[in-house]
Amino acid sequence: MGKGDRRTKRGKIWRGSTGNNRMKKSKKAKEKK
Repeated sequence: MGKGDRRTKRGKIWRGSTGNNRMKKSKKAKEKK
């Protein structure tokens, strides 16, 4: 698991790019899933 990997509430691993983009995309990804 890299720095960009995040574990969502449902237990799925969402892989995002490292950096500020990860924070912005993580919010949208959690809402969709």
